[in-house]
Amino acid sequence: MESLLFVSSSPNTPLLSSGSNCWRSTNLKAGRFPGTYVGVQFLRCKAWYFLERCSVVRSQWHHDRSVGERSIFHKKNNKKFLANASAGHPLESESESESGAHKRKSTSNPVTNAFDAFYRFSRPHTVIGTALSIVSVALLAVEKLSDISPLFFSGVLEAVAAALMMNIYIVGLNQLSDIEIDKINKPYLPLASGEYSFKTGVMIVTLFSIMSFWLGWVVGSWPLFWALFISFVLGTAYSINLPLLRWKRFAVVAAMCILAVRAVIVQLAFYLHMQTHVYRRPVSFSRPLIFATAFMSFFSVVIALFKDVPDIEGDKIFGIKTFTVNLGQKRVFWTCIFLLEMAYAVAIFVGATSPYLWSKFITVLGHIILASILWNRAKSVDLNSKDSITSCYMFIWKLVSNKFSRQQFYNPYLPTP
Repeated sequence: MESLLFVSSSPNTPLLSSGSNCWRSTNLKAGRFPGTYVGVQFLRCKAWYFLERCSVVRSQWHHDRSVGERSIFHKKNNKKFLANASAGHPLESESESESGAHKRKSTSNPVTNAFDAFYRFSRPHTVIGTALSIVSVALLAVEKLSDISPLFFSGVLEAVAAALMMNIYIVGLNQLSDIEIDKINKPYLPLASGEYSFKTGVMIVTLFSIMSFWLGWVVGSWPLFWALFISFVLGTAYSINLPLLRWKRFAVVAAMCILAVRAVIVQLAFYLHMQTHVYRRPVSFSRPLIFATAFMSFFSVVIALFKDVPDIEGDKIFGIKTFTVNLGQKRVFWTCIFLLEMAYAVAIFVGATSPYLWSKFITVLGHIILASILWNRAKSVDLNSKDSITSCYMFIWKLVSNKFSRQQFYNPYLPTP
């Protein structure tokens, strides 16, 4: 359920793709414009740079695992996965020796091993997406330059900390519910590889959910608390294998969960947290907020659809009826690309109607460039390669993060470059 809250790559696939240098340089050039945009752009670029370096280290770490060894492992275990699925035991793992066969080679530093395992468990692309989304939405509540004060940063920090804890609960619960599926789709995750026991996973998600609710209660912001609570309910219903739940089995319901959280809760609840709790202003919904919510609806649908494209093998075996399983990889892939291109076309139109010349120029030119990069990247994807599809999925997450950082241009109250 890594995409449900606010936002996995193959262990052998670098996170940043061939189109990323152009994408990064395009956004860094925006740093020439003074104002609050520069700070968030710098934060976003540094965050993705850190994620890229960690991904490279991981790729080098796992380079010594041969392709033949992985294929033998999957051949040996696929029959047992089918047996478990038909028996109705999706959370039961194989024997310790079989789980150990897929463990990573450890380094001599246990601290490094622990950090890497938790890094993969937390699904870092969702962590970065969560943090950037909250910062960008918070900036939409800024009405004058003096609003960017210690009060602003403390309010953002409260929201980011609580949301990241809930993010880890949701992605962790999804991994606990999908151990056997992840042994096929994402064997590098700690629970699937055996680095974490089931008990360890339960302890982590329980601890982080408690800390998230505790922080939300201590802060005293009702928009923040309700954002956490609704995310908790939808994230649990999406993943947990209980009667009437595990909504991820139903394609439409799963997509609606992701749409509700990413497009509505993230935009509205965290905006209201800043507007009503931090700045003590009456509730109001500005034009930039409405546009950002509508735009993110497109991205949310795409994430809901695209996340299952590289995971079709395991979903078929375990009877998860995603749109990819029902319609096929190629059809779903190109549907996602066309939806994003439509979103960029709408953004270009809205940007062209802006009364501010600088906003009109940046939004129109920026979205034209991003739409072109996306189209060229999509044409280069090999739909027969899981690594290629996963890399494109991660690229879409970078587009989402870039969208969050560009939302400020729709706010007429921010200082004009």
